[in-house]
Amino acid sequence: MGSQSNGQIKEKVGCLMTVTRTVFYYGFIPTVLILGFWKGSDEGAPPLTVMSLLWQ
Repeated sequence: MGSQSNGQIKEKVGCLMTVTRTVFYYGFIPTVLILGFWKGSDEGAPPLTVMSLLWQ
């Protein structure tokens, strides 16, 4: 780390933040949907399907 200048470190941190923001932006909703399908519907509720999500 001693050989890198402060500007290079700031540039790398900025790039990391951009990548993190992009991954969160495009990955949050699909992750929530996948976790919901894995869990399944609650007791007494109709079964969870893709069509039931689209038509409600």
